[in-house]
Amino acid sequence: MSKSNEQSTQDKITECAEAHFGAPVKKITAPGGEGRSSFRLSVAGQSVIATLRPNFRRTHLEAHVLDELNAHCDDLPQCLGVVGEIMFQSDVGDRRLNVEIAEVAPDVRLDLAHEAVSAIFRIQSAARKTQLNEMMPHLGNNEDWILNFVDAIDFLRDLGGGISDKFDREAAYERVAVAGTQFVKWDCRSGNAAIDSTNKLRWFDFEYAGLRHGAEDIAWLIGDEAWPIRPQDMVDIVIDTFDPECGYEMDDYLDYLSVYLTFHSVQRLKLISKESRKRGWLSKEKIRKYDDAGVHPEFAAQICRVGAYFSAQSPLTAPLSRNFLAALHGFIQISNQQDQRNLRRA
Repeated sequence: MSKSNEQSTQDKITECAEAHFGAPVKKITAPGGEGRSSFRLSVAGQSVIATLRPNFRRTHLEAHVLDELNAHCDDLPQCLGVVGEIMFQSDVGDRRLNVEIAEVAPDVRLDLAHEAVSAIFRIQSAARKTQLNEMMPHLGNNEDWILNFVDAIDFLRDLGGGISDKFDREAAYERVAVAGTQFVKWDCRSGNAAIDSTNKLRWFDFEYAGLRHGAEDIAWLIGDEAWPIRPQDMVDIVIDTFDPECGYEMDDYLDYLSVYLTFHSVQRLKLISKESRKRGWLSKEKIRKYDDAGVHPEFAAQICRVGAYFSAQSPLTAPLSRNFLAALHGFIQISNQQDQRNLRRA
């Protein structure tokens, strides 16, 4: 978005906000950086997030989702009104989880991870008390999506000596082609949660919410390459916070989570590789600040660890573990080379 276009957008939002709240906007900023769709306003004695998305239908659907869920839980923003294409929602805080988790002590990290997963289960539980499961779009439910999701493993071929003949693609297609029975927020990367002044964690950005298995939300969090928690620790947290009312037995849920995370990890690796070729490696601080793709060799190594761990948890995906381990070795080498270059410059 150009400077002039962004200023025009801010002017439009300011005008709508002042009409909606009946008070002047004292300040407007773009917390996610230039080109993002959300702005933070100081208006009528409160901090408000104004969102102007390219697709106004998604905005209205998101507002409806917030209204429905807020009747049953407090783990997301409140919708404060929709004016045309602009949605106003409560500000859930400026301490983004992706930044906070990297700055606190290890034991506090586990507490934050526990709360983040608990909040996901509470949101899904709240959705079951509404009619959202009757009107939300089904996600990843067509053949092309399933094929693209699983066949992305071919990206690993050049990173780890080919794909094993023991890997059963047809069985993988079938395993991830689940019916959309559970509400999912989608895109539960840690940059889409924030902590307020009372230390309450809330998830935001429900633009892509829909219906699927349910474990995908947990997968998005664990499969966030900037997420610094060990995979095995995250499994312990999922077991500890698991909601038995979610419609699945624990063992089946964990198996699906492992299979889905295997392919999700490949998708993240593909994105990192694509962006690194386009922009080069970025700093971890910049990535977290702007909630960017994890274009850093250490983040790439982290998602390889996630893929290696979770692929090994299911017989279906176990043949792919060696590919993730080979890729991990490669990204560790790149990281070491970067460290050596930085030392020579110092």
